[in-house]
Amino acid sequence: MTTKTSASKAPATPMTQTAAARIQSAAAKAGGVSKGSFAARAQSAAAKGGKR
Repeated sequence: MTTKTSASKAPATPMTQTAAARIQSAAAKAGGVSKGSFAARAQSAAAKGGKR
């Protein structure tokens, strides 16, 4: 039996610079943005613009 993973699929809605900034702002207010955090990964995804 095989298992399905959603990791290989592209997200339905790509991460935008505005959304990434909002996430990073909220994380910074809550105590900081560390390397590898969701906020950092969101910022990276937005910078790539959905290109892989």
